[in-house]
Amino acid sequence: MAEAEVLYSDIKFTRARGNTDVATPSTDETTYSEVKISKTQRPAELPGSKQPAASNRRSGVTSERVALLVLSVLLAAAVTALGVTHEACPRCEDGWEPHGGKCYFFSSVTLTWNQSRRQCRSMRGDLVVINNREEQRFLVSRLRGKMDKPEDRFWIGLTDSKNESEWLWVDDTRLNPSLTFWRHYEPDDWKEPNPDGEDCVRMGVEYLKSWSDGSCKSPHKSVCEKPEKA
Repeated sequence: MAEAEVLYSDIKFTRARGNTDVATPSTDETTYSEVKISKTQRPAELPGSKQPAASNRRSGVTSERVALLVLSVLLAAAVTALGVTHEACPRCEDGWEPHGGKCYFFSSVTLTWNQSRRQCRSMRGDLVVINNREEQRFLVSRLRGKMDKPEDRFWIGLTDSKNESEWLWVDDTRLNPSLTFWRHYEPDDWKEPNPDGEDCVRMGVEYLKSWSDGSCKSPHKSVCEKPEKA
């Protein structure tokens, strides 16, 4: 370990001749004393220093507070950087739109219901399952800008093709009767254009109650969905 640097200082003391009291000027004797002071020595340890010990404690506490403050700033900066990184990552792939923790794809290709479902599944999704009124409202608002003509319809993931009038979503959950958005007089299972009837559901008119059943073989656009990226 390197030696601590030291300082030297000469201090002059005087003593009156024949008197032991404190020295006074004139012809008093003069003596010198050499005092060595290390630079590494704490100020409180200097000879004659009367600095209270509490001052050192306060200094230590202040240093700790400064260190904690610096650490807090660094942590905050790290968290902010992580947040920015997270926000910078796309929640959905190109062509998919995020909403409510899901990604939606609005296909402009007209296909049958089964073909549309295969298309969605090829993109690791499925035809949309509508779970609440807010999701239905979102879809209606988005489809308004994607309809080329008033007759445009979009397949959703609801069908009664297994058992008539037993409506099931593509995830095998039953349709909640209290959460439906059928148009007036729908579903009607009209068989005139197709003897098989109407077993698949589409949407596309510009108001909340926009569902209607149709022939699963009819070509329509479609809405796919899948969870957002984790």
